[in-house]
Amino acid sequence: MTSTIKKRFHIKMPGAFTILFFLTIVAVMLTWFVPAGSYAKMQYSSNHLQVTSPTGIKSSLPATQETLNKLHVKIDIAQFKSGAISKPVSIPNTYKRLKQHPASVLSIFTSMVNGTIEAVDIMIFILVLGGLIGIVKASGSFEAGLMALTKKTKGHEFALVFLVAVLLLLGGTLCGIEEEAVAFYPILVPVFIAMGYDSIVCVGAIFLASSVGTTFSTINPFSVVIASNAAGTNFTQGLVGRVVGLIIAGCFVLWYLYRYARKVQQNPKFSYSYDDHDSFNKMWSVSSENATDLTFDAKKKLILILFALAFPIMIWGVMAEGWAFPDMASSFLIIAVIIMFITCFGKHGLGEKGVVDAFVSGSSSLVGVSLIIGLARGINLVLNNGYISDTILHASTQVVSHMSGPLFIVVMMFVFFVLGFIVPSSSGLAVLAMPILAPLADTVNIPRYTVVTAYQFGQYAMLFLAPTGLVMATLQMLDMKYSHWIRFVWPVVVFVLVFGGGLLVAEVLLS
Repeated sequence: MTSTIKKRFHIKMPGAFTILFFLTIVAVMLTWFVPAGSYAKMQYSSNHLQVTSPTGIKSSLPATQETLNKLHVKIDIAQFKSGAISKPVSIPNTYKRLKQHPASVLSIFTSMVNGTIEAVDIMIFILVLGGLIGIVKASGSFEAGLMALTKKTKGHEFALVFLVAVLLLLGGTLCGIEEEAVAFYPILVPVFIAMGYDSIVCVGAIFLASSVGTTFSTINPFSVVIASNAAGTNFTQGLVGRVVGLIIAGCFVLWYLYRYARKVQQNPKFSYSYDDHDSFNKMWSVSSENATDLTFDAKKKLILILFALAFPIMIWGVMAEGWAFPDMASSFLIIAVIIMFITCFGKHGLGEKGVVDAFVSGSSSLVGVSLIIGLARGINLVLNNGYISDTILHASTQVVSHMSGPLFIVVMMFVFFVLGFIVPSSSGLAVLAMPILAPLADTVNIPRYTVVTAYQFGQYAMLFLAPTGLVMATLQMLDMKYSHWIRFVWPVVVFVLVFGGGLLVAEVLLS
């Protein structure tokens, strides 16, 4: 009887495209009602500081520390000249109300197109990744390798989940690898399926673990370092507290993953995403029925070694050489071409048409994921073009003024929680908000580094949830409903806000 009632009144949740389309409409409506306004912005260019007033008037000033001091921007000029800060920085005390810039109905659609154009670098990366996956799958290497792996890990399945989560926690805290972590799904998801886990364990071990690592960034240049520079402080300040926080948060996430994964393994129907497990398994599981030869021979081992090698090369490039998405896409393409040559010839070779078709098929399977990223960027464009992001930032400064230290820092964390929805880029929010909000710490006699920590906890607690961030692309890739993800991740969000708030208060009281 109960199951019949559930089926009758079951409401199907909208997909990622529908949710983002709805949010785009909401963003357009906000530009009609939220007052428009802007801070003056400053950017380093050709040994000068180019200042753009709220009304769009540009002027050029000498790139000296004296200029920054006059503008009340407490950032070392060397941070601009070295390229550590490359995005426009907000100038304190320059907010000005502007004539309203309401977005038109047409902008609902133009923002989607323009957002996709802005996100073309990561989209190309994902399409090349898809092509690489398609070739490896077509070679039969996945099937043969997976069968060998599952035999060796039987009875110790969570060990691999644990190892992946720990590595991505470290990747997140050291270099903010949660965006690049999208590349790990194709190699790990089929393995997790074979071990009896569901789509949520896959996202938890990869996206959640890397994001928690980034939440408690220690030396991540794209988060804590750039935010500290923009706040006029040093990223080593507060480092001990962040390390302690990372250890405790990492243990919590690993325990939470283990608890959930064990229940799913014992009873697959416990899975929060059980409704979609058939479509998920069909999309990602590696079926031995389709393989012409399951022998894990030298050729297949070489293909899997090359495929696996692409990922440490990517991590090295990001950390040591400062690679962006075009560089990562190029490195993946090199590996893909080599594997295409190996797969093309020899016994069971696919031939030229076979390998090309496999690459195209793999790329086409991730087109939806690529478009999701573009649509999410479109929402941010609407808010920025409507000049309401700075208005919300300015209103936030009024909220936290004249508060006591502990209350100030907790409210500041929730301010960044809200701003994280509007500006999902960690470096983007840092240079937008830090020059404005960090000086407020001086008024309540607390260190500025506590505001940097509040920014990390607040923004990333939101990015576990915000459709404007990486979440929707991840869920689209794994064909997971947003509601299923929320059901799993909300305890982690509460943990970050409660535990993070406690750490912030302790930092203030001990400072």
